[in-house]
Amino acid sequence: MLESYQPTPTQRVALVIQYLGTHFHGWQRQLQHRTVQEEIETALANILGYPVTLHGAGRTDAGVHAAAQVAHFDTNSVIPAHKWATILNSYLPKDILIRASAGVSQSWHARFSAAYRRYRYTIYTDQRPNLFTKAFCWHYYHASLDELLMQAALKPLVGCHHLGAFHRANSSRKHSWVEVQAVECYRSDPFIHIEIQADGFLYGMVRLLVGMLVQVGSGQRSLANFTDLWKYERREEVKYAAPSHGLCLLRVGYPDFPFPKEVWFDTQPLYVISQH
Repeated sequence: MLESYQPTPTQRVALVIQYLGTHFHGWQRQLQHRTVQEEIETALANILGYPVTLHGAGRTDAGVHAAAQVAHFDTNSVIPAHKWATILNSYLPKDILIRASAGVSQSWHARFSAAYRRYRYTIYTDQRPNLFTKAFCWHYYHASLDELLMQAALKPLVGCHHLGAFHRANSSRKHSWVEVQAVECYRSDPFIHIEIQADGFLYGMVRLLVGMLVQVGSGQRSLANFTDLWKYERREEVKYAAPSHGLCLLRVGYPDFPFPKEVWFDTQPLYVISQH
């Protein structure tokens, strides 16, 4: 049985983590549900012999993937920080991968030191289903989507706004202010990619936003109506959220980050289907 106390830490270790969200009930540890945090904390406890708390940069919902989630833990182990990625990968299930690990200062925090989080949502628009895109894309074939209209709808979101219209119930957050730093919507043949970067995200924000954005792209909702929706907090008009499996936490950015860019910056592959 593990000890109920954790020894005084001597080092703080940061992790860059990838996971397939399909069979997880989100990031955060929950009773009677499989979560990413619990799997990694269990692996750490089995290695160290005492319980460890893993602090993540943000919480992802059930079914949401991550290309470069960031977390940290404290330990008094003599194991070098850069070795933890390899060691943990030998204990973790196949749907979690530690891309890299590194030592950080005691003042560095995966959540509170982060300058931004960036999400990517992928929509597959071909009329025919494709098994190889099913786990990572929303197959939206009901109507054609205009990605230029969707990009135009996203642009006014840049800045600091009250986005309560895209805030799911049961959140512990006390306000709905979000600083949106960048938005992008672009097409690659049958795929439409939507990227949103912000200092933080509301509970369910991206999925609710994308659910309404496709109404703009399909001509069901005007640009002005979409903007009024969030500006005047017309939450009652936000009827549904985009499916979770199309969403991926693309990266988390820090002013002081010990990992090279190729480890964390853009590690979710973009789909390409050639018509030639």
